[in-house]
Amino acid sequence: MLSPQSTEVVRATLPAVGGALGEITARFYAGMFAAHPELERDLFNRGNQAAGAQRRALAGAIAAYATMLVEHPEVRPGAMLARIAHKHVSLGVTEDQYKIVHQYLFAAIVDVLGEAVTPEVAAAWDEVYWLMAGELIALETRLYDASGALPGAIWTDYVVTSRTPQGSSALALTLRPADGSPAPAFAPGQYVSVAVHLPDGARQIRQYSLSAAPGAEGYRITVKRDGEVSQWLHSDARVGTVLALSRPCGDLTLAEGEEPLLLASAGIGVTPMVGMLDHLVRTGATRPTTVVHGDRSPADHAHAADLTTLVARLPAAELHRWYETDAPTTDRTGYVDLTDLPLPEGLRAYLCGPLPFMRAARATLLARGIPSGRIHYEVFGPDLWIAG
Repeated sequence: MLSPQSTEVVRATLPAVGGALGEITARFYAGMFAAHPELERDLFNRGNQAAGAQRRALAGAIAAYATMLVEHPEVRPGAMLARIAHKHVSLGVTEDQYKIVHQYLFAAIVDVLGEAVTPEVAAAWDEVYWLMAGELIALETRLYDASGALPGAIWTDYVVTSRTPQGSSALALTLRPADGSPAPAFAPGQYVSVAVHLPDGARQIRQYSLSAAPGAEGYRITVKRDGEVSQWLHSDARVGTVLALSRPCGDLTLAEGEEPLLLASAGIGVTPMVGMLDHLVRTGATRPTTVVHGDRSPADHAHAADLTTLVARLPAAELHRWYETDAPTTDRTGYVDLTDLPLPEGLRAYLCGPLPFMRAARATLLARGIPSGRIHYEVFGPDLWIAG
């Protein structure tokens, strides 16, 4: 909990600091990468850096955390922190790196706000930072312990065992540990990070959902041809190629039980849903399950056959599809619209896909009376939802 003195200082300065966070985070990353170029080259997603997505996500997270500390001190931003912690563990982030972030973030705050950063202001925001960092470090320590890995020691070599095209622009890769050991267990809906060395010498890391159930033979990831790592995987990851994978991470995991489910996806967001459905089939689930997917066209739909087959094998599941073009007469034309879709009472919803799709789907579900705590989502890349 933030101290009373710092609470008043943060409340008074939050508008000024919050309004400058865009510039602060831009200068923070520039300063940190100038001093530690290896972080930009080997840890951070340089595509997100170039687009500004990472700094917008960081600014949104800091503002959201500080606002909650002063306005709702009795509430912990658990979902936001859990999502960040899982992402950090999937990248191999360690406690000592928080000290580096602190150094350059506070240098950027002083650089942007100048004399407004009095010793009292600096101390208050320092407290905010270390409260947030402390919560994240504790969460990440528990995740490392649960995975059986030492902090940062998350990487294992896997060998590609098959490649299967999916739709017009995606590729499914199955992988097994190169040493022949069993792949670590995971929860349906989780992802792994994949680290590759690109031709310019950079080691870049991306996250891909596991698109088959726990218990399947090895792991399966599905990669849309979009971005430098995905392009490399499409062109260079052949059968026999060895890739470095992290331990499974992610907090969008399928809740066990008998409550009804809504699995709603768009585009490549279908991947965790296929993994969840595969798990439901393998475990003989009978719970009511409504599956919704939207895509540009049937030709673009990755795992279309898997989705149809898995839904058909579940006794209480139904599939609804929307396509922007070339929709068969059995499906709908346009964007996914949950407004009039029959939904059972007491359902738990899982969303994955482009941010506009998830925002629209969540808004519709809330309007239909589904509590926000029963609506879960996964964001590929920086979480810009909290950034606005």
